[in-house]
Order: sequence, then C-alpha cells, then structure tokens
Amino acid sequence: MERIAVISDIHGNIPALQAVLKDIQSRKIERIFCLGDLVGKGPDSSEAIDMIRTTCEVTVKGNWDDFITKPTEFEALKWHQNQLTPPHTHFLEQLPFSVEFMMSGKLIRLFHASPRSLYDRIQPWDPIDRRLSMFENTTYTENILGGKEPDVVCYGDIHNAYVEVIKGKTLCNVGSVGNPLDLPQASYAILEGEYGSKEAGTFSIQLIRVPYDIELAVQLAKEKGMPDLEPYITELTTAQYRGIKKD
Repeated sequence: MERIAVISDIHGNIPALQAVLKDIQSRKIERIFCLGDLVGKGPDSSEAIDMIRTTCEVTVKGNWDDFITKPTEFEALKWHQNQLTPPHTHFLEQLPFSVEFMMSGKLIRLFHASPRSLYDRIQPWDPIDRRLSMFENTTYTENILGGKEPDVVCYGDIHNAYVEVIKGKTLCNVGSVGNPLDLPQASYAILEGEYGSKEAGTFSIQLIRVPYDIELAVQLAKEKGMPDLEPYITELTTAQYRGIKKD
C-alpha cells in the first residue's frame, strides 16, 4: 500500500510548513498533495510557494491564491501581494481547481473549499444537505469517471480538521498547516491504500497534528512588519479566529 500526505492552508508560515514536511519525511511518505492557500496571513508567501513547488506532486488553488493575484483596495492585502514576484503570481494563477484519483477502489476528490467555488465555506456543523453537497459533480471538478460522484472528498479552507462518514461517503477536512483554528498545532492528513487501483481494498485516513515553533513564526512576522499582526498572533497562539481580513 501507498501513503499520500495531504496538506493545506500554509498561509506563509514557514516554521509550521517545515515541521510538517519533516514529520512527513520521518514517515517515509514520498507523495504530497496540497489543497491550496499557500499565501497570505503569514509573512513568507514567496518562500511557501517555493517549498510547495519543490515538495508537492499536486497543488490545487485556494481562495487566497486566487484573490491575491487580483487588484485590491485593502492595504494589508497589498502588502502580501508585494511579497510575491511575477513568477510566483503566475504559478498561483495556473493552479487547477481540483484533482481526482482512484485508491483501493474508491474515487477520491480533492479541492480547497467546495466543488462549486473557492469561496463556498462548508463547516462540520452545517446541515447534512450542505455537507452532502460536497460530493456533487460540477463543471469545476474533473469527473474522471463520468457521472460517478466521489466516495471520498478531502478539502481545506476552514482550518478545522475532521473526518466523518455520511450515507456511506467519507468527508475529510485536513486542517491547516500554518493557521489552525481548532488547536494550535499544524495539521495534515494521510491517505493510505492502493494508489491508482480500481479494485476494492484496504483504505484509511489519518489526521496528524504536529507541534511547531510558534514563537519563531510570530518573530518572523514582526521582523517583516507584517500588517494585521495582533490578530495573527492571537490565532497562532490560541487557535481562535480573530477576524484577519480575507480568511
């Protein structure tokens, strides 16, 4: 069997990303997929992009990866835009919306927020119809098996890791590497099974939490003079949302 590490929502937090990649390496996992939001919130968007490009086999687009490439009136967002070079911006613009593959007979679909939009936010406490809508086929999804809906959906966006089975389908949020909002440790998921196989077989999802140097992450943001610093520090240290613009 093969294991795939699925990471998301790095948000320019390099100490957190380094800790997660070190943990993945210690488990001898070679295939890493990223569910977007490489940039913003934290101070080191360009470095995060460079690290993801060299370590991840697949990266899909997040909402921050989308709107950071567009004109804005928000001064804080302009600061984050100025941390990117034109090649970094081009990389974000070219990211795909979703990715699909077979694993142990299950159709797996990965995207950032929902199958409809980068900005359609689904929480684990939303009504069951909303959560079941995460398995819909849309014009944005790959639909590699025609009309078949996925058996497993993994997503990011909400920074709140969980796994649940709904009417025989598995919905997983892999949490956030760089800005978790459930507990102050970096989060990612491991999928284990026969990669690429259409035959039914053993399959599992494991959620991983990784402690990292939060004080260093805060210091790096201070040294760069990053805007929205106080709510960022509160979020990193308490895992409680404090209203940073464009989450």
